Amino acid sequence: MPHITIDCSENILKTQNPEKVLQHVFNTAYATGLFHKKAIKVRLNPFQYYYSEYPEEDFIHVFASIMEGRNTTQKQLLSKKVVATLNKLFPKTNVISMNIINIEKASYCNKTMI
Repeated sequence: MPHITIDCSENILKTQNPEKVLQHVFNTAYATGLFHKKAIKVRLNPFQYYYSEYPEEDFIHVFASIMEGRNTTQKQLLSKKVVATLNKLFPKTNVISMNIINIEKASYCNKTMI
């Protein structure tokens, strides 16, 4: 953990290389000290089609699913650092946001646990 998913308007990737974006977000998450390097996974979902009252406005929204146990201060640190990193990469993008979802240990399963 964490699983970090970046949703964004497809248009913003014309200004930055997707691999660079993924690497910067990965490095930022690792630099918080909250996660082991091998546990961090970052994905990018560019959207060609989306609806908003301001369709010309590009957006980035990050979802981080992390194992329960981090406190609010730690989650705020992760959100603020990732949003700050993306703001540096995309200074003209007005909508950059992030939220964190706790994964419940009791219900989590992956194939190594079977």
